[in-house]
Amino acid sequence: MTVFIRTIILYICVVVAMRIMGKRQLGELQPSEFVIALMISELATIPIDKTDTPLLHGILPIFALVLLELFFSVLVIKSELARKIITGSPVQIIKDGELLMERLKGLRICIDDIMEQLRLAGYSSISQIDSAIIETNGQLSVIPKEEERPVVCRDLKLSPPQTHVPHTIISDGVLRKNNLRGAGLDEKWLRKKLKKYNITDYSQVAFLSVTDENELCLQISEK
Repeated sequence: MTVFIRTIILYICVVVAMRIMGKRQLGELQPSEFVIALMISELATIPIDKTDTPLLHGILPIFALVLLELFFSVLVIKSELARKIITGSPVQIIKDGELLMERLKGLRICIDDIMEQLRLAGYSSISQIDSAIIETNGQLSVIPKEEERPVVCRDLKLSPPQTHVPHTIISDGVLRKNNLRGAGLDEKWLRKKLKKYNITDYSQVAFLSVTDENELCLQISEK
């Protein structure tokens, strides 16, 4: 029971710590952020494995690392030199459709890895690429040549109306009242719409969203 309770407490502390650090996917972490995340996970396991270790010996170092990360985050914003030291700089590895081999060697990246990333981006040949840059988080940014880039409305001289993210009104049978108000609608309007589909209760709806043009996307619950 002691281990169970300590695990729950440390889990909550780690979740709070990661929330304070901000929202990032694992693949988007900067090197310093990735190190902090690893150290936090290691520190959290110590009081769980060793029940004779005071709980504060795990919690205090975790939040000390969070404060350190917040300090570095501010420093990176304020100082260009600190940004280069802590996060590094983007490196261009393809220029005008040609691989910059010396830079690849400096990054210790093989051509097969680059080709894999290009295929994942939808390109089969280096000749299709104008520029490619290894970002500070290790991801590859690809800028294709003009003749290889996807056609957009501007190319066809079209001006379609701007679309926005639909408002999720009902999810798993639960009404999201804040989202409904955010869409400028009320329950009277919603019930009237649902009545057309013979729906009398929100629990009958698995998912419902509405656009700014009041277009519905409705899925009935399997129940």
